[in-house]
This record gives sequence, C-alpha cells and structure tokens, in this order.
Amino acid sequence: MHLTFLDWLIVLLCVAVCFIPALFFAKKSGENTAEFFASGRSVPWWLAGLSMVATTFASDTPNWVTQQVRQYGVAGNWQWWAFVLTGVSTVFFFARLWRRSGVMTDLEFYEIRYSGKAASIVRGFRAVYLGLFFNCFIMGMVTLAGCKIANILFAMPPWQTILICGVLNVVFAAYSGLWGVLVIDMIQFFIKMTAVIAAAYFSLKAVAIHLGVGVGAWAGLQKMVEILSTKQVNFQPGGQPILSAIDGKGQPILDLMPNFAMSELALMVFILPIAIGWWANWYPGAEPGGGSYIAQRMLAAKSEKDSLKGTLFFNFAHYVLRPWPWILTALCSIIIYPELKDIQAAFPAADPRLIGHDSAFPAMLKFLPVGFVGLMVGGLISANSSTILTHLNWGSSYLVHDFYRRFIVENASEKHYVNVGRLCSILLYAVAAVISLFMSTAQEGFEILISIGAGTGLLYLLRWFWWRINALCEVVAMISSFAITTVFFVMKKYGYELPFAHTVLYSVGFTTVCWVIAAYVGTPTSRDCLIAFYLKVHPAGPGWKKIRRAAGVTRVEAARHGDSMGTATLGWVSGCIAIWSSLFGIGNLLYGRIPMAVFMLLVFLISGFVLLGVVRNLWNKDLVNKKFASPQNAPPAE
Repeated sequence: MHLTFLDWLIVLLCVAVCFIPALFFAKKSGENTAEFFASGRSVPWWLAGLSMVATTFASDTPNWVTQQVRQYGVAGNWQWWAFVLTGVSTVFFFARLWRRSGVMTDLEFYEIRYSGKAASIVRGFRAVYLGLFFNCFIMGMVTLAGCKIANILFAMPPWQTILICGVLNVVFAAYSGLWGVLVIDMIQFFIKMTAVIAAAYFSLKAVAIHLGVGVGAWAGLQKMVEILSTKQVNFQPGGQPILSAIDGKGQPILDLMPNFAMSELALMVFILPIAIGWWANWYPGAEPGGGSYIAQRMLAAKSEKDSLKGTLFFNFAHYVLRPWPWILTALCSIIIYPELKDIQAAFPAADPRLIGHDSAFPAMLKFLPVGFVGLMVGGLISANSSTILTHLNWGSSYLVHDFYRRFIVENASEKHYVNVGRLCSILLYAVAAVISLFMSTAQEGFEILISIGAGTGLLYLLRWFWWRINALCEVVAMISSFAITTVFFVMKKYGYELPFAHTVLYSVGFTTVCWVIAAYVGTPTSRDCLIAFYLKVHPAGPGWKKIRRAAGVTRVEAARHGDSMGTATLGWVSGCIAIWSSLFGIGNLLYGRIPMAVFMLLVFLISGFVLLGVVRNLWNKDLVNKKFASPQNAPPAE
C-alpha cells in the first residue's frame, strides 16, 4: 500500500493529537504511585468508560472478528457476545463494591478479603503471574496483529513493527502514567471508530465495483446481502471452512444465531459461551466480577456512581457501537477474497507464514482512497497503542505495588516506586515482543487465554458474596486450571487432540470441583478479617448473613447501603436485553430485514426504560427509608 504525502500528514496528526496532550499529565502522574497507577481516584465516568472501550479495541480485535465471520459466519461472534452477561453483571453487582474497597489494584483486594500468610502469597504470586506472564501474552497477541497488518500493508518484517510500536508505546507509558493513558484512550477511540467505519464504507463500494452493480456503498451492501444470504459455512473441526449453497446442513453466513443442527459448531460458538463461559472463564476485559484494567478504571473513578456509570457505558460502546463496521468489512472480504490464496495473490510481498483468515481485514484496507489510508494507519496505530499502553501501566502496577513494594522494598520514596514502574514498562514490552514471534493467529491466542482461565470465573464471582471462599481456593483454582490445560496440551502433542469446546468444558468442571473442596477443607479466613471486609464493602446476599450478624449490622442498616440483589438482578437482565436487542436491531436493519429490526427496537426501548429506572433508583435512599418506615414493611426480627 502506498501512502501519499497527505496520508503521512494525517498519520502524524493522529499520533500528535493523541500523544501530545498526554505529555501535560507527566508531572502530575510522577508525583506518587496513586497518581501514576490510579489517577488520584478522580476520574469521571465518561473518561473511565471511554478508556475501557478504547483499551479493548486493540489492533488484533478486527482481525479476530474477521476470522470468526469467515470461518463460522456472523454467529461466530457469540464467542464474545456472550460476555455481555459478564460485563453487565460487573456493572450492577461489582462496580460499586470495587470502588468501596479503596484498594489501588485489584490484587490488593486479597489482603483485605483473606487473612494470614496465604493471602500475601496469593497476592504476590498473581502479581507476577498476571502482571508479567499473562499480561505479556495478551500484549503478544496485540503485537502479532500489528505485525500482520504492517506486513500486509507495507511488507514490513515483524522486527520493524515491534521496534517502531515499542519505542512509541514504552516512552509514553513510562512518561505519562495512567492519566496520560486515559487521555490517549479517549482521543484514540474516536479516531479508531472513524477509521473502521470508513473501512466498512469503502469495502462495500469495492464489493459493488467487483460485482459490477455500481459504485455506491448501498448497492454493494444490498448485493452482498443478496449473495451471502444463499451461502453457508460447512465447518470442519480442525479444518478449513468450505462455502456452499444453503442446504440446512451448514451455518448460514449472515444468521445471527448458530445452526443447532451443526452440534459441534453450536457448542463452540454459542452453547458453551452462553451457558458456561461467561461465568466460568477468566478473560481480560470480561472477567467475572471485574478485574485487571477494568477494575483499575473502576478503582480510579471519583465515586461509586461514576464507577457504575462508566462500566455501563463501556458495555454499550463495546458490544453495540463497535462490532458492525468490523463485521461488514469481514463479509466484504468473503466476496473479494473467498480463499486465503486470493489474499496471497493480492499481496505477493507478504510473508506467507503470516497469511490467515485474520489477514483479510488488513487486506480490505487496500480499497481506501488517499487520505483515508492515512486515517486508517493512524487508527491502527491508535488501536495498538491504546491496548499496549493500558497493559504496560496495568502490568507495572501489579509488579510494583503488589510485588516489589509489598515484598522487596517496602519503605522507599514514592519517586522510587514510580521510576521502578517506568522500568517495568520496558521489561514488559520486551517480553511481549518475544512472545509475539512464537504465535501464529489471534484465534490461537484467544483459545490459550480461555483454556488457562477456564473454571476460575465462578470463584471470582462468589468471593464477594460467600464468606467461606478463602485464599487456598484461589491457589487451587490457578494450579488446577493450569494443570489440566497442560495435560490437554501434551495430549494434543502426542496425537490425542480433543475439540476445544470439550477441553474447556472438562477444565471448568475439574477446576470448579477442586476449589469448592478447598473452600471446605482449607483454613477459613479469620472472623475479624471477614467482619472488617463486610463493614468496609457491605456485600449483599445471604452468603454474608452470618458475618453481618457478627458485625452487629441489621437488615435495615444493610439495605440502606442500596445493595439490593433483586434490584441488581433487574438491572443486569434489562441491561443485557438492551445491549443484545440494539446490537441485533442494527444487524437486521443492515440486512434489510425491517420487521425484525423494528421488533428489536421496541425490545430495546422497553428494556432501556427499565434499565434507566434501576440506575436512577440505586442511589435513591429515600425509597429505602420509605420502604422500612411503616411497620408492615419492616423486615422480620433476627
């Protein structure tokens, strides 16, 4: 792809408008670790929400979505659409609890929730396990996507991409701290969204020209829908997808729901994610109970209300605003490049080892006109940077606050810890760059992340609502999940490979049984620690009834904190329905299925009305006081 002077100017403007404002926060971020890692706990909801969604919009995301659409049809996106259940549960059940905890990182949570040496061991181990190894693996996935995009567009070898992105990201992550990351994320979100919408628009125009039906995007959309409505994917586990005419035995490409007659595909892309995956698997950005950089933003919010509203905005932007430009571009790629050999033929200078279905997204960018090419390159740099910068700051916070400061050097100056955090940023990117060289596809990385975290999710949900969860449960969950994943890896190496959906199912069952046993046989958390945690966080539900009584808190006093499990559940259900209905309403509108689009709009309006009512009343203390004012509404004596 050739960039003109105008394109390069736009690229430079995109980089400048993102990164230069962040420089003004460097002095403030360098004052202490609270500013460097948590922005002084003064972030408004809209900035926290924009940062969350920008972070999850990485350079590998459109590549991965394109791969799912080409291999499994649009319904393949249920692998991540199912995480709506996780994200909205975080909004109503956990966002306020995280903010009340007052910790700087989500790992500091372990030493206020658990007691004894085990709590410290878990905190220190997870600081290294997540902050270094897991975090670098995620950045490796993002870096791999950047290498593939640069290789397709400019025939750049991976080492050049790694070097350029590394210098840009490490310098700013080390210099500006979380304040700079938040500002960069906010600006980058709008650049990235503009760029991918432009990519979808010009991809549709390219389809119209390719099929000889005109030069307009609308004509391209209509013809593409007409053609793909008659096509299906005949998925072969472990093999390449085969396109054919619809006969009821395959997965229709445009369908939003999987064909349940294809049991293996339906199990992998829908049944397992919607029934088990959302609560059982740990995945960064969609952790059951919140965690990682999502928790970092919630903890940095200036109030409980900002924490909740920011997380709610993130979920709507994440699942409703972003997907369809990627999906449309992916569908267009099926028309233009039906097979991988077509991508290779169009880009002969690209490394054949990097060509995959996830290469189809950058391949479609060749149809962008002058000016928009520069915007897209700037958007891709933004997508890469927003994620890498967040992971560098988040990973450094673990290594510095939860490991180095906690266990190595306890009483140094704040300036010392900030400088150590900056050095950690360099270390983390170097490790991630090496990892990226050993990966092949975004799907491969996604499956590894899901496998390693399988079965741990329920623990991260229940530790807020069941006093019996102890530090040993955390240790056992990590060890058992990693152990069974290793077993499946060895089996695969020696020719005994199981389908991915089956391995996840077995991992969830084995890991969950192991940590539940540990909850009963392990040493319980001390009563004093549990009471202190309850009085600080005020978790709701029957799982803390025993501790609430020991703390001397009545049901009326507990209710006045506004944490009603019934209200939270209503908010969760209405939020999920509002997100899915708006997502599918947009899809049906694009497909020209107007009656279904109108129906989805009505569902969205009803569920959205309920959702707004729940959010508005969560902080309405007058309703709680009124409820218990009359004797007939008073709770029974305890």
